Amino acid sequence: MAMRSVLLVLVVLVLLSCVPPVRSGPNIYIRRIFASCWRLQGSCRKKCSKGEEYHILCDTSYLCCIDKKYLPILVGK
Repeated sequence: MAMRSVLLVLVVLVLLSCVPPVRSGPNIYIRRIFASCWRLQGSCRKKCSKGEEYHILCDTSYLCCIDKKYLPILVGK
């Protein structure tokens, strides 16, 4: 009985190592929500693209890049 369960665990581990990770389907929507910032208007990236500015930090190494039209209005310039 113990050998059968050990064999089953080994087969499952081998099969899991051969299956590639999924890049589409519902996981892409979940990844988009967790990679967004500032009320889901921005996205966390290493470097902002042209036409975007960073407003806050997502993490220690990522910037929250937001399109200029979604930036909050600064008061007291």
